[in-house]
Amino acid sequence: MKKTKDKKEKAGKQQKAATKDSRKTRKTENKKPRKAARVIFTILAVLLALVLTLGIAGLIINAYVKKKGGERIVTADEACALEDVDCILVLGCSVRPGGVPSDMLRDRLTVGVDLYKGGASPKMIMSGDHGNVDYDEVNVMKRFAKDAGVPSEDVFMDHAGFSTYESVVRAKEIFGAKKVIIVTQKYHLYRALYIAQAIGLEAYGVDAELNRYYGQTMRDLREIAGRNKDFFGCLFNVPTTYMGEKIPLDGSGDITNDEYTDLH
Repeated sequence: MKKTKDKKEKAGKQQKAATKDSRKTRKTENKKPRKAARVIFTILAVLLALVLTLGIAGLIINAYVKKKGGERIVTADEACALEDVDCILVLGCSVRPGGVPSDMLRDRLTVGVDLYKGGASPKMIMSGDHGNVDYDEVNVMKRFAKDAGVPSEDVFMDHAGFSTYESVVRAKEIFGAKKVIIVTQKYHLYRALYIAQAIGLEAYGVDAELNRYYGQTMRDLREIAGRNKDFFGCLFNVPTTYMGEKIPLDGSGDITNDEYTDLH
């Protein structure tokens, strides 16, 4: 009887111990997903805070660039009243197949030519992308000016104006400009004029927004990123893709002609 009782007690203790171990195991297993959830939540919270911080910083930089650049936007009449302007810098943009300027580019060229004829400056720089033979903004731009009555020798081409930053920097470093009038649409002028101020180039801007343009909302959004990019580009003095030999503006613009000029 005693042995049977001892066996029962032993079995009972073992059952209790097993139940206790089972409860501990379940608690441990329950804690693991909770701990993992807390880790994931912490990581997500940190990432969200980082994104918000960067977003706020980006908006502050965007506002700063607009404020500084906007201080130098003038009317066409005010631009023509300026003295000793080295050149009118027309910033390039997309060209359609067949060498046809896009609507935005056509308006920039129209305003640039009008400024030239109004006596704002005796020289023009057509700055755009001509990085390969299949795409050529600058010869299309020069052809437009020539067709509008601007002498070829007064129109320089910057074939390596691959970006707003490069166009402005090269106007100063390659063409030796000290005082310029920049022509582009207003949303774009803020950045171009900011870059000019940041690199020590005296610049004024004339808005070429003569029409409403399809897709402008997306351009405005992309421009926020562009302003941030060029803010840091100026801050760290990022080099341009190409520099090359100096091209003085007191010479003939035909020195910048290439084998494609006559084709256009």
